[in-house]
Amino acid sequence: MRRARCTLLSSEALAGIAADLRAGRAVELSPADFPCFSAEALKGNMHVSPDDLGKLSAALTAADVPTFERAARAMEEGDLAWLGFKVVFDPAAAQANTDNEVTKKYGDTGSADGAGMVFFCNDAKEIVSARTPSPRDVFQMKDITRGPGMHNEQFDGLTWLSVPLFNQVRVWLLGASDAAAEVSALAAHVGFAVTAVDYDSAYLSPERFPDAERVLLDGGNFDELDKLTPAPGDYVCVLTRGHMFDPEGCVWAVKHNVRYVGMMGCKGKNSTVHDLVLARGASEADWERIKRPIGLKFGAKTPAELAISIVAELVDVRYTQRYSPEARARHEESLGR
Repeated sequence: MRRARCTLLSSEALAGIAADLRAGRAVELSPADFPCFSAEALKGNMHVSPDDLGKLSAALTAADVPTFERAARAMEEGDLAWLGFKVVFDPAAAQANTDNEVTKKYGDTGSADGAGMVFFCNDAKEIVSARTPSPRDVFQMKDITRGPGMHNEQFDGLTWLSVPLFNQVRVWLLGASDAAAEVSALAAHVGFAVTAVDYDSAYLSPERFPDAERVLLDGGNFDELDKLTPAPGDYVCVLTRGHMFDPEGCVWAVKHNVRYVGMMGCKGKNSTVHDLVLARGASEADWERIKRPIGLKFGAKTPAELAISIVAELVDVRYTQRYSPEARARHEESLGR
């Protein structure tokens, strides 16, 4: 069994940046740790390039220590928080930007200054930064908790990027089917960590799953799946090619009591899988935990359409997991629905 996976930003790395700044040492932030500045993430962005991360790095001082220390603590505590980046490409326009006729008003002051900045913000709207932002800046700094950058284009002269400081929910894709490849791309795009599992390298290839950790099983089957252990908070999508190993995938998921498990397939096929799953030791209660068919109902048929259906459901499960009923109700009310 072979695994290929990516590394993520750590609280130790953030604490190390804070220590270097406190000691007066220069730091160089890397797109590897802050992937919002990667060439891939910025493809087509006419205002920001990976070089802007170097400019932000060069401007950091000891005054930025609290920002990175707060970010490191947020990661350790599992807070819903982000490290944000104010990127200014036209200082005069940034400071002169004004309200429009439609959205909320933020006064006569544009951005507080014409310089970039690194800052911390969490879902409770706590902000830590080296400089005092303007009300218009505060709006956009808080906005990173919604996306980020839901309103990046609203004001002239600057834009905003961010990286999450909380653990991504991991989605296991059991099977390297065409639908799984589509799900992998879309799930990674909306912030899930993806692990794809199969026994055939022709299907489980970097080209088909460029954003996923890939686990290649030996033996030409899914027998080695039992050597893998998902976390209780993980999601499992059973999408094996030809449905051949769906029973093994379902049993594995419910045995490990993952938070969510869904399986693709029609009513007749699912009836057959039901019998095979129970024959392998699962209970009726286990079977009822499996969402079948996987995904939201809206008439999806092609692999790409099915991926939209599946990932939309995963996003909804994640949203319900992260936010209380009261918070969700407030959000719905703010949207007017």
